[in-house]
Amino acid sequence: MTKTHVLSGLPRWSLAVPPLALIVLAVSWGSKPGVILLILICAGLGAAVIAAVHHAEVVAHRVGEPFGTLILALAVTVIEVALIVTLMASGGDKAASLARDTVFAAVMITCNGILGLALVVGSLRHKTQEFRVHASGSALAVMTALVTLSLVLPTFTTSTPGATFSAAQLAFAGVASLVMYGVFVFVQTIRHRDYFLPVTEPTDEDSEEVHAEAPSTKTALLSLGLLFGCLIAVVGLAKTVSPKLESAVESAGAPLAVVGVVIALLVLLPETVAAVRAALRNRLQTSLNLALGSALASIGLTIPAIAIASIWLDGPLVLGLGGKEMVLFALTVVISMLTLATGRATLLQGAVHLMIFGSFLFLTVSP
Repeated sequence: MTKTHVLSGLPRWSLAVPPLALIVLAVSWGSKPGVILLILICAGLGAAVIAAVHHAEVVAHRVGEPFGTLILALAVTVIEVALIVTLMASGGDKAASLARDTVFAAVMITCNGILGLALVVGSLRHKTQEFRVHASGSALAVMTALVTLSLVLPTFTTSTPGATFSAAQLAFAGVASLVMYGVFVFVQTIRHRDYFLPVTEPTDEDSEEVHAEAPSTKTALLSLGLLFGCLIAVVGLAKTVSPKLESAVESAGAPLAVVGVVIALLVLLPETVAAVRAALRNRLQTSLNLALGSALASIGLTIPAIAIASIWLDGPLVLGLGGKEMVLFALTVVISMLTLATGRATLLQGAVHLMIFGSFLFLTVSP
């Protein structure tokens, strides 16, 4: 039996992991880690991911769905946006396409990697899983509009040279992205909250957990604070290992874009684990909320943030996708439409999404 802290009611390991991970981050920040420190960083990263998922589930149990998945998606994205802006401020011209590459990687990881993995894992256990078409379809529509407006149109605008927006166009894209995401959150949490709730009833193996007494407000607030601590550690430790990744990528002769994809994978680990666990419990709608919600949060918050940051950032801001990326995005949208059209998902649909995700990874390494 897991030991719990008497005052908080949380497992002791979940209380110990966040501060320990932050200590590892503080010790390793700005250094060139050796073998021992690198092992500690990787261990801290993995432990922080597991603790983040646990605390997100505690908060979700207190506030209910879909607020729980929304909190996890927003927490990860806010920290990720801060990391992007920080790197852009110190990266100069080399960071011109950092926001574009990160957002597009997040879209491909969430809409194909996380979604595909959840579909495969859930289908292997439950054969066929159900979800709400009107909820997932509306999220896909907003995501498609946001990506097209923010990452596709800059390739075709003529006000400025290259795949860039003018100042007025960037401001419009930032406001439009924020408004669309705000409307989606309003619909998800208030106007049509019932659309985003799981379809199936609890099974015998998880009914005890689902019907367990909700944690107190004090415990939920403590978990929320520890969740943010875990996510800061995840993003910070991921950034700390990035120089080692860059060295390994350069040694292998692969494009530097691979580093961005690996960092995005590390940052999105908490949502990936949470989505897979939800699918295993036959809560595919929760997995969809996490995957599509994370993609929406990434675009809806990143574009306005860099629009504001561009006021003091020097150098160009490249947002437009290339032809290869646009083809992959179009394929993702079409396949996602077919996947979400019936309200039922099988192993085949998950395998198709994972195939597209594998193609994205392969073409990143071998463009």
